[in-house]
Amino acid sequence: MPRDLVGYGPNPPRARWPGDARVALSIVVNFEEGSEQSVTDGDPRAEAIGEIPYPMPPGIADLTNESIYEYGMRVGLWRVLDVLARHEVKATFFLCGQAMERAPDAARAVHQAGHELISHGYRWEEYFRMDRETERERIQLTIRAFERVVGQRPLGWYCRYGPSVNTRDLLVEEGGFLYDSDAYNDDLPYWVTVRGMQHLVVPYNLDVNDIRFWLGPAFVTGSQFDAYCRETLDWLYDEGASTPRIMSVGLHPRIIGRPGRIGGLDRFLGYARSRPGVWFATRGEIARTWREQFPPDGPLTPAWRVQG
Repeated sequence: MPRDLVGYGPNPPRARWPGDARVALSIVVNFEEGSEQSVTDGDPRAEAIGEIPYPMPPGIADLTNESIYEYGMRVGLWRVLDVLARHEVKATFFLCGQAMERAPDAARAVHQAGHELISHGYRWEEYFRMDRETERERIQLTIRAFERVVGQRPLGWYCRYGPSVNTRDLLVEEGGFLYDSDAYNDDLPYWVTVRGMQHLVVPYNLDVNDIRFWLGPAFVTGSQFDAYCRETLDWLYDEGASTPRIMSVGLHPRIIGRPGRIGGLDRFLGYARSRPGVWFATRGEIARTWREQFPPDGPLTPAWRVQG
């Protein structure tokens, strides 16, 4: 995965989103609870990221933090789904395979609601520490989990701890992936060459993301989250008059699903809905639209020939 510090530079392509929208707004919900690091699952340490993290000694389960994560599936997810339905928004859900297996009815409810489901790895694993064959096995394990729980394989990929130098190559080798979101380097999709074929990247971000409630600089209230989302949308909306953009909003049921925060999401979605020229899109819809308007110079990966 060679670095590219140039990108589109001062001449980004002018996409034409449906309805001549200025911004393609991608709402992403991370479905992870139950796949985090846990001593009870055989990990050497408990998960260190939480509402009020505490450095537990190695080998000791952090039952408080595990309970906080459970809130995401027991309560937060349903609150998020209700808000999305109220605003008629179809989101992209990043699902960990193990989380799906532990809460299959919740995963099926997301699927039945018409949201896009893509892979977030099997669980919170550090792919950059794996050898190539082990990472390949984990990718295949994740695909099988999707097929068992929701009856279909994922068409997109996003790593929990970031990709390894082999990840993108392995995705293309495996086949069936229309895109990955393992990049934070642009406000537009772009093609990369992998194994002599063209593979699409739909970048993500970590600033318009509720993880900032847990990691500094932090949001403290739902209103602060709403304000940051609005300011991001307003700037991209102005730019979109000449160069339509993508805006990603990252969510986690255990975080934004708390009652003091969910209102920020609700108000932002209402604001975005009120603005003409905002296209609420799944990442798969963005990928297909980009492929139609900006086809690659070389051969496409097999997934496009089957799914495109």
